[in-house]
Amino acid sequence: MTDPNPCRIIGVLDDGVASLTPTALAYIRQADVIIGAERTLALFDGQFKPGARTFDLTGQLKAVPGWVETAREAGQSCVVLATGDPLCFGIAPYLAARLCTQALEILPNVSTLQLACARLGMAWQDVPFLSIHAKDAGPWQRGAPPSHGLYRLAQAVHAHDRLLVLTSPDNTPARIAELLRIEGLADAVQMAVAENLLQPDEHVHAQLSVDEAAGMTFAPLNVVALWRIQPRDNPVLMGREDESYFQRRPKGDGTGGLIPKQEVRAVSLARLQLRADSIVWDIGAGSGSVGLEAARLCRHGHVFAIEKNAADVDIIRQNHDAFGVANYTLVHDRAPSGMQAWPDPDAVFVGGSGGELAELIRLILRRLRPGGHLVMNFVTLENLATALETLKALAGDAGKTAADAEKTSADAEKPAADAASPARAGSQTSPAHEPALASSPSVSEAYSATLDIHPASRPGTGTLHWDVLQLQAARSKPILHMNRLAAENPVWLVSACWQQTGDE
Repeated sequence: MTDPNPCRIIGVLDDGVASLTPTALAYIRQADVIIGAERTLALFDGQFKPGARTFDLTGQLKAVPGWVETAREAGQSCVVLATGDPLCFGIAPYLAARLCTQALEILPNVSTLQLACARLGMAWQDVPFLSIHAKDAGPWQRGAPPSHGLYRLAQAVHAHDRLLVLTSPDNTPARIAELLRIEGLADAVQMAVAENLLQPDEHVHAQLSVDEAAGMTFAPLNVVALWRIQPRDNPVLMGREDESYFQRRPKGDGTGGLIPKQEVRAVSLARLQLRADSIVWDIGAGSGSVGLEAARLCRHGHVFAIEKNAADVDIIRQNHDAFGVANYTLVHDRAPSGMQAWPDPDAVFVGGSGGELAELIRLILRRLRPGGHLVMNFVTLENLATALETLKALAGDAGKTAADAEKTSADAEKPAADAASPARAGSQTSPAHEPALASSPSVSEAYSATLDIHPASRPGTGTLHWDVLQLQAARSKPILHMNRLAAENPVWLVSACWQQTGDE
């Protein structure tokens, strides 16, 4: 049923009356109540009928639905003036979500994005666009969290060949140019800026380098276009070669980098059960390899990494620069310092604990979202035993001691030895065959137990599941003019998942 007195949301442009159809202009001239930003209302000075009331919505967005409802209840005709197309980063979706859609009639105009493309001769049907008309969060900093006003832009410039951007007085074209510099794209991207569209002082800067734009001042009302002048990389999402990473090499000959091997990274990432929008914690980030590959996989999510070693932090930053991802935040500190400010994770990887393993496991399981996964890598039986004992204690399994855990851990080496896969570096090499990844079953049986952890943010009980997997890669290496298999040290992967089952 058609509403006899709808609120009309009318798109206008900066040339005011000239931008409107006769019908839209008539609605404005006949309205009892006119709502719009101060600048937009000024475009129609002298066009309102005598006695009409105007409301400035600048800084008063939450009040607009009430103003509309009051006018309609009084039987008054009401219009809301919006810029361009009210459904494109405009007020129309906001009002539609709070008022009956039948009570609204939307009269769109040409979008300023469309106008900018017309000035540049740019086909825009397949160009992504976004708005950075957000609260000022300051200039972009590499690794800033999702709350930063330029975060979505930083992600988009890596993901698209062309981009249209609605700016704000704070998030200016010059600030966009500086972001491109920080993200290593100064030579890869060209810019255009369309200022004051449809005004007498309209000006279009059709081709600007990033360095040129960074040093210029533009009118507050503008639209920015970005396009690639260098081909965008098509990187491997996961499983990069170990040698492609910067890494610490403790051996004097430059070999033996301290990095989770490719096979271990692949299995660890698989067990994290990542989704495109996952929030990931990387604790004891080391070289950053696991967290950075997770950032590529979770393109709509974010990775928070922490590393206490200053030399490793420098290495992570080098790898971050090479990866070209914006959804990655690195903290130089000792876990769990500062982690209370991170959002609850969907997945957590622990590559190093700094001696705080038991505390970290408890913290993680209290913060892990239901259905989330914790994956820990260990190369020593001592840390493995600590992890298992902590999990059992949290699950209320007091029947097994740390000594029991260490014993079962030691027993897990037997299947690998029986299969002729050495359990220690320096053992005899495996029989000559194709390089393989050998794995044993769990260190002990998989566990499933009721867990009552009562996190402050999410009270209730749940079920804790965990298991242990031993991985050992035998890699082909040239020995005596032949390729023979040489075994790497075993790595134990402890995987845990917490499923919420009830509320208090």
